[in-house]
Amino acid sequence: MKKTGVFYGSTTGTTEAIAGRIAEKLGIASADVHDVSKMSADMVNAYEALILGTSTWGDGELQDDWYDGIRVLKGMDLKGKTIALFGCGDSESYGDTFCDGMGVLYEDLKDSGCRFVGAVSDSDYTYSSSISVIDGKFVGLAIDDVNESDKTDERITVWTDMLKSDLA
Repeated sequence: MKKTGVFYGSTTGTTEAIAGRIAEKLGIASADVHDVSKMSADMVNAYEALILGTSTWGDGELQDDWYDGIRVLKGMDLKGKTIALFGCGDSESYGDTFCDGMGVLYEDLKDSGCRFVGAVSDSDYTYSSSISVIDGKFVGLAIDDVNESDKTDERITVWTDMLKSDLA
């Protein structure tokens, strides 16, 4: 498997916990799971693949720690990097901005030369709008651990199994 680093921004701990579960399923060591507030170019350069996770706040915004993290990434050459995204959101209370933070990451990085993997069909989700959906697929794994916690384990398992070939 490609050397993979997981970077997450988490305010309440949910995204951090999901990052840990994803890393465990992929056999990624806990030393390679990082709070994005500590992200540096040297850390990013240590990996061939990045798994980036954020929650969505306010009116569809990134988790606060990602604002500095995205500046780090935008200042780098990401050509040749493989990137998978995951986002946490609340599809009932914020159905009109569900997992938009993940879409913001995608928009900010889509022209960086990286290769995105891990798009997920939106057919098993209930929400009204999301900028993280393109042609019927989320740009990564969408998690609603507030209203659909019963689906979280299966969604993580299916997604990480899919990613294994992309990270080989």
